[in-house]
Amino acid sequence: MRANSIRAVLFDFGGVLAKEGFRKGLADLARQQGLDPQAVHQAAADAIYESGYILGQGTVEEFWRILHAKTGLAGDSSALFQAVAAGFILRPRMFALVDALRAQGYITAILSDQSDWLDRLDAQLNFFRSFDRVYNSFHLGKGKRDASLFADVARDLGLAPHAIAFVDDDPGNVERARSQGIKGVLFQSEDQCVNDLEAIVGHPILER
Repeated sequence: MRANSIRAVLFDFGGVLAKEGFRKGLADLARQQGLDPQAVHQAAADAIYESGYILGQGTVEEFWRILHAKTGLAGDSSALFQAVAAGFILRPRMFALVDALRAQGYITAILSDQSDWLDRLDAQLNFFRSFDRVYNSFHLGKGKRDASLFADVARDLGLAPHAIAFVDDDPGNVERARSQGIKGVLFQSEDQCVNDLEAIVGHPILER
């Protein structure tokens, strides 16, 4: 590894390492049923916390019951998973970035607010192997809406927060990470993400 203060880089999954399947899958289902996709997505984002499902403290059936009550969206949990899973398309360049970081000696990890769907997606796509650690709210019992999660992850890695960079497409998550001393990168495009990380670590990561 080149001389700099960063030792580990954490990546969100949906919207960063892969296209955002949760939003796309819900939008597709909503449009099929004549519902407002944006309203359904917001209701689902709230319901997955209200049900406790995203923190491993509730069931997918309870999540689906709450979502149906909020929006009228019909279907079952199996249909929802298939719709969501189809939208999570891995981004090859982001995985090349992860591989390059590991080759240069950095710790790489996923830090994701996901249910057990993340495990089911890995069973299909086999992407966990590209990372040293996988932090998933479903197994941690805490999500990125709670800023203390970032301090927990830093302690688990045995690193000071300033030695960690974190990439997420949610501005709120990036700000909460920064509030804990982590160097946050707001993902807007693959090129921008690579450029921002290279500026943080102080040297090229990917060949142009």
